Amino acid sequence: MKSLGARSKLWWVLSTLLPITNYQLPITNYQFFMNPIECIKMAVATLTADKLRSSLTMLGIVIGNASVIAMVGIGQGAQNYTLNKLDSFGPNRLLVFSSRDDSEGFISEQRGLVLSDAEAVKKQASAVKSAAPVIENNLLISYRNNQTYTQVKGTTPALREIRNLMVDRGRFFDASLMRQSSPVVVLGAELAEKLFDRENPIGKDIQIKNTSFQVIAVMTAKGSFAGENEDNVAYIPITTMATQIDGRRSAFGTPISHIQVAAKDKHNVRVAAFQITNLLTRLHGRKDFVVVANKSFQELVSQVTGVLSLMLGAIAGVSLFVGGVGIMNIMLVSVTERTPEIGLRKAIGATPQAILAQFLVESIILSVSGGLIGTAIGISGVAIVGVLTPLQPSVPIAAIALAVGISGGVGLIFGVVPARRAAQLDPIIALKNS
Repeated sequence: MKSLGARSKLWWVLSTLLPITNYQLPITNYQFFMNPIECIKMAVATLTADKLRSSLTMLGIVIGNASVIAMVGIGQGAQNYTLNKLDSFGPNRLLVFSSRDDSEGFISEQRGLVLSDAEAVKKQASAVKSAAPVIENNLLISYRNNQTYTQVKGTTPALREIRNLMVDRGRFFDASLMRQSSPVVVLGAELAEKLFDRENPIGKDIQIKNTSFQVIAVMTAKGSFAGENEDNVAYIPITTMATQIDGRRSAFGTPISHIQVAAKDKHNVRVAAFQITNLLTRLHGRKDFVVVANKSFQELVSQVTGVLSLMLGAIAGVSLFVGGVGIMNIMLVSVTERTPEIGLRKAIGATPQAILAQFLVESIILSVSGGLIGTAIGISGVAIVGVLTPLQPSVPIAAIALAVGISGGVGLIFGVVPARRAAQLDPIIALKNS
C-alpha cells in the first residue's frame, strides 16, 4: 500500500468498500475521461453491457428514421409516376373545350367548337405544331357475340403524334382514308382483347352503331390515368364520325367535342394558349371555350405531391421526437442507476465536463445508430414498394443525410438533461446514497 499513490489508494479503498460490482470501470486514471476516443470506447462498452435496454431505447429513433425515409421515397415516387404519366399523354399538349352556358336558354345561338376552329388554330397560331379535332361518343361496339359500350373518337391522324400513341399492329388511318370517309377503325389494346380475345383483329369487321367498320390497327397498351383510358378507345376518321355516326350539324359547321393541340415545344405552351385564346375569341365573338395546358397540370401535380410528401415526412418526423423523449427517459433512469459509478469517477478526479461528455456521447451513439438502422430499413421498404407497385420511388442522398443528422441532433438535444444531471451530482452525496 505504501507504494501506491494517493489517488490510487483512494481508488482501491472506494472500489473495495463500495457495492459497485456491476460497474466494471476500465480505468485507472481520471484523465481517461478527457480523451475523446477513450470516451467513445467507454460509451460503447456501457451501452453494449445491456443490449436489450439499448435496443429498446433506439427503437423510437429507428421507427422515426424508417418512416421519414419511406415517406419521402414513396412521395417522390408518386410525384415521378404522375409526371411521367402526364408526359406520356403529351408533354406539350393543350386541350380546348367548349364552355357553353346552358342556363341562358339559347343553346342554338351559341357557336361552340366546330371543325373549322381546329383548322384555324393549326394554320394561324404560330406557336402551334399540330391540332386534332375530336368528336367523341360512348357507343355500342360488337364483334360476333362479344359487345361492349366504349368511347369512340372521331379524329385526324394528327392525334397520334399529339398523344404519343404507338401502333402495335397494322397502320393508323391516314389523310386519304379520312378524305374518303372510310369505315375503318383503330382499336385500343384493351378493347381489342375484349372483342377478339386472342384472335388477330386486323382485317376483321366490327359493328359500331349498326355500321360495319374494318379494323386496320391495334394500338400499343398505354395504361389509364386520371380517369382516361386510351386502351379502351376506338378511333375512326372524323369525317366518318361526322357523316355516318354522329350526324350533328350547326349553322357554324360540324360540331366537335374538343380540340387537342401540340405546341412546338414546352417553351411555347403558354404562348400557344395565348394565341389560341385570342384567335377563337375573335372568331366566336366571345370566349365560350376553355384552354387547358398539360404543363399547368404538371406544375399543379408537382406542387400538390410536393406538399403531400412534406406533410407525410413531417408526420413521420414526430416519431423522431418520440424517440428522443425515449432516449432522455432511459438516460435519466441510467443516471439514477449509475449514481455510485458517477460518484466514484468524480471522487478520483473526473470533472463535470467529462461526465457531461460521457452521457452526451452515449445519447448520440444511441440516436445515430438508431438513425442508421432506421435509414437502412426505410430504404429497404422503398425498394420493396418499387418492386411491388408501378411507382418508381427514390430517396435523395440529401434526405438520407438530413434524416441521420436530425437523429444525431435529437440524441444531442435530448441527452443534455440527463447529462447535466449526472455532471451536477455531488460525489460525496452520490457515494453516500449508493
